Amino acid sequence: MNDTTTGREHAAPTQTGIAGLDHILRGGFPAYRLYLVEGTPGTGKTTLALNFLLEGRKRGETGLYITLSETADELHSVALSHGWSLNEIDLFELVAENEFSIENEQSLLHPSEVELGETVAGIIEQVEKTNPTRVVLDSLSELRLLSQSALRYRRQILALKHFFAKRDCTVLMLDDRTAEPGDLQLHSIAHGVVSLEQSASDFGSERRRMRVVKMRGLKYRGGFHDFTIERGGLVVYPRLVASEHHRPFDPTPVTTGLAGLDRLLGEGLVPGTSTLLTGPAGVGKTTTAVRCLVAALERGERVAYYLFDERLATLLQRSAALGMDLRPYLDNGQLNLRQIDPGELSPGEFAGAVQSAVETDGARMIVIDSLNAYMHGMPSDNFLVLQMHELLSYLSQQGIISLMILGQHGVMGDLRADVDVSYLADAVVLMRFFEVEGTVRKSVAVIKTRTSDHERIIREFDVGAAGITIGEPLTGFAGLLSGHPNYVPGKDRLLKDA
Repeated sequence: MNDTTTGREHAAPTQTGIAGLDHILRGGFPAYRLYLVEGTPGTGKTTLALNFLLEGRKRGETGLYITLSETADELHSVALSHGWSLNEIDLFELVAENEFSIENEQSLLHPSEVELGETVAGIIEQVEKTNPTRVVLDSLSELRLLSQSALRYRRQILALKHFFAKRDCTVLMLDDRTAEPGDLQLHSIAHGVVSLEQSASDFGSERRRMRVVKMRGLKYRGGFHDFTIERGGLVVYPRLVASEHHRPFDPTPVTTGLAGLDRLLGEGLVPGTSTLLTGPAGVGKTTTAVRCLVAALERGERVAYYLFDERLATLLQRSAALGMDLRPYLDNGQLNLRQIDPGELSPGEFAGAVQSAVETDGARMIVIDSLNAYMHGMPSDNFLVLQMHELLSYLSQQGIISLMILGQHGVMGDLRADVDVSYLADAVVLMRFFEVEGTVRKSVAVIKTRTSDHERIIREFDVGAAGITIGEPLTGFAGLLSGHPNYVPGKDRLLKDA
């Protein structure tokens, strides 16, 4: 007995076949234990369970799916929707269709007493018959209804737990949360609990997230983790913890592609830092960001650009007209330009996409255009700014140059943004319109950097057919940032006059 126990304690984790969930569990479920997977209908319990059994089949293990609610045909349909075959996995319908016939009704004993005993006996018999390595029991709500009392229900679950404890198999019990609110009997019995949730927002698709409620003897990754159900199973996006992802990198500053902007920033863009480009619509934030990423592409680096606001075709056409053709870099794979529909994306999924771009694709620059659309697309999600902080910290630990675009409301005067995230950025580039003798002009200034002694002046800049031009310091103005400048004619040599 001691030898068996020792062997079990040192057994390799039972992988679920879901990479993100295995990461959360630091390898998978501890083997030879009984676990609860709970969630309301539609949260993905069956898909998770099938992932679990199919992973076992891939590893040469035997699997058994005992269903008290769904039919075998329904399970095959679910598998087919994911492109799976359930061959070599035993499916056992505990209640066959003919058992509901009038001939099978009886009246001498209370139906629940007979049916509960037969159900539990049927589970035990099937497990002993097939001797599986992995077992799924779907679902416990039927056992709860047959038990009719909390005491009988708990005793039956305990009996099953003790039965499985004597066998070398890992068990997932599925539950649809039809018990009374606050009923935690299953939580206390199970070795571990994974909770799946689904919520609907006012606009966009539903959002799903999971949480490991408990896992005895295992240091798992706590908190909520977003996930989606895709063709091929669950895709889990573990909550990003920046401190776990540090890697050495060269902090030598690189050029933005604009000598004037490099001077404003002090030394250019520093790897491991984030830069916020902020200003009203049409002032040139996106064009400036594209100029920076083109400089990175010309250095041979990979770049990931996440476009929330503008249409992809429009961005490509406008950039090409300014002498910054992005199509060759899209064709050779250097540039990953992804148009994002924020109504269809959760914060965890977006963070997962960025992490994949960095760690899998080797991107050295990340551009987010814009934070306004990102925030507006997820209004029901709390702590978005905190999640953005963690994402930027992760990128900093990886030595990535991050560019963020934040639009401000208005054109001149008192401009306001939807959210103040300037404190998150290492450098803030402020772009403004100003008016001189009936002509609308643009200015640029760096109001903050954490890595260098930047220029504390305001320069004019212009976007034209030749691209971006940055002029001399605007020393003949006062009040430019307030939107109400005072101008001394002739003191400055403006770009239009050059």
